[in-house]
Amino acid sequence: MGVLWEAGFMLDVLESYGIKIQNTNLLNIALTHTSYSNEHNFPNYERLEFLGDAVLELVTSEYFYLNTNYDEGAMSKIRASYVCEEALDAYAEQINLKKYIRVGKGQENNINKTIVADVFESVLAVIYLEKGLEVVKDFIYKIIIPNIEKNIHYIFDYKSILQEMVQTNKNSLEYVVVSETGPAHDKTFTVEVRIDDIVYGKGEGKSKKEAEQKAAEDAYKKRCTK
Repeated sequence: MGVLWEAGFMLDVLESYGIKIQNTNLLNIALTHTSYSNEHNFPNYERLEFLGDAVLELVTSEYFYLNTNYDEGAMSKIRASYVCEEALDAYAEQINLKKYIRVGKGQENNINKTIVADVFESVLAVIYLEKGLEVVKDFIYKIIIPNIEKNIHYIFDYKSILQEMVQTNKNSLEYVVVSETGPAHDKTFTVEVRIDDIVYGKGEGKSKKEAEQKAAEDAYKKRCTK
């Protein structure tokens, strides 16, 4: 398959954090990308990723509420920087998650950050379903919270900064997907950011969020150099 993948290895990783997963089939699903699903008629991680994203948002939101005095807007911004693709990819690297992901033949050389981030959230969902909120919370506190406490920055949030600039100037802002290329399991999105219906920036990415962030960066830099 081109990548090292055995469920037992991932089980060992989780056991090193005191987590014993009994439902190995569910863990298999969490590690399976759509490209492998399409080739082998096996369920993929998308439903688990949806749940894991919500679990991660809950735990990190609670952390910022209990440990800071930030207002709602500030908490949203700082939380976003620690649950973005760049951050999730970094957390996944701590547990060598990438080499356990199961992909199709056409995807073997392109296990990108979007896939890794999605699988990380899927694994969180498995822990939550098997062991409950307190256990997945403890795991998140071991993997993610130390990065917050060390004030490690993963991404410069150009979208938030651009939004503040637009609000200050009373302009309207929108992100528009102008093209999607590539197969369903490996799409590239092109997004334009428009201010008062004028295109100010363009960006490409493997997810809409990534493309929007790059478009915002492009627009921000253009506005700041005028």
